[in-house]
Amino acid sequence: MKIVVTGFDPFGGEKINPAFEAVKRLPNTLKNHELIKLEIPTVFEKAAVVMEAAMVTYQPDIIVNVGQAGGRFGITPERVAINVDDARIADNEGKQPIDQMIQTDGAPAYFSQLPIKAMVAAMSAKGVPASISNSAGTFVCNHIMYQVLYLIEKKYPTMKAGFIHVPYITQQVTTKSNQPSMSLEMIVLGLEIALETILQFSNLEDIKAVGGALN
Repeated sequence: MKIVVTGFDPFGGEKINPAFEAVKRLPNTLKNHELIKLEIPTVFEKAAVVMEAAMVTYQPDIIVNVGQAGGRFGITPERVAINVDDARIADNEGKQPIDQMIQTDGAPAYFSQLPIKAMVAAMSAKGVPASISNSAGTFVCNHIMYQVLYLIEKKYPTMKAGFIHVPYITQQVTTKSNQPSMSLEMIVLGLEIALETILQFSNLEDIKAVGGALN
């Protein structure tokens, strides 16, 4: 199997993005399956153009987009992407869509096609803090998760995709009081475990486990 794994470039005034810092440290193969590691722009719409080009070029079986979620304590596979852009800050080209539909002919939401509960269970079992996230936000992370799943529905039905958020790394929080962080080494480990689980469950249903939230 072939997996495309992406991470965003830095945004919001940050000098680094732990998503791509971790992605580029992943191995080139995992259990004899090829990993293709790409950086994508934190820019509405352009990120989707880059992703579709990668889908055409590499014809992957699985796509895993990874993004930064500052303020979270662990690695969080996303359950769902919604059909709206509502940017609290501008993207890296100054675009700041407000209450804008992503695709007029798309579903109100698309759910991850990855075994998110098995991924969380596997990471947790190896000591990596992880949990299900039920909101990917309304910035470029949600945008690209939605766009990739939309493209799969409309044009590339043999592919599967989903999104994983990672926390700040330690060096990012030296000037941010009371913000959680994780070492880059642990994020890399968590992503490797998540990817191994995706491969393990490629022809299996996800496990049944608690993954809900009260709020």
